[in-house]
Amino acid sequence: MDRGNTKQEILEASLNLFSVQGFEATSISQIANAVGIRKASLYSHFESKQAILDTLVKAVLDQYAERSIFARVDWDKYDDTEDKQALTPDEAEQMILGQIGYILHDPHISKARKMLVMEQFQNPELAKLQTKQNYTDVMRYFTGFVKYLIRNGVLAEDDPEIMAAQLCLPISTWINLCDREPDRESEVKELINRHILQFFRIYKK
Repeated sequence: MDRGNTKQEILEASLNLFSVQGFEATSISQIANAVGIRKASLYSHFESKQAILDTLVKAVLDQYAERSIFARVDWDKYDDTEDKQALTPDEAEQMILGQIGYILHDPHISKARKMLVMEQFQNPELAKLQTKQNYTDVMRYFTGFVKYLIRNGVLAEDDPEIMAAQLCLPISTWINLCDREPDRESEVKELINRHILQFFRIYKK
């Protein structure tokens, strides 16, 4: 097994363990055993458990920046883009459900999110990251989204931040429900569909 593959296996095993039992409760020995190597071999790839966590967090941030609509879209510049998506209620629903599918089913993002939920009360830096990814960026995205729809005459003018909170925060709660009870995903998607359509009915201009 070459060095590159072993390093990736260490990261995968660590993420699996951190997302289930937490960072502090996971030992270097457990990680090494999960990969099938000796502790000494693990230390030839990472100097400490913290170094593993730091590498995982960077990888999650890189993937998040590349694939998450919450990180990528700048609604202030959206009018000038040539490839902007249609933003009818149905299109908005598909866009949001597509992102939810990514959040729930991408194995790295799903496990990383669970790790952040567990570690936010132990690690101040991970607490900040949890707030950024699961509240600040989501609210920024949906506030910009609502302002865009108001500018373009789709929604009636009102307080865009409160409108954004009304739209996105129930969805965040439903995503957390799916994390705890994955078998309810179909039910949650139906609720999200009704929620989005009702939002547009209420605020339609």
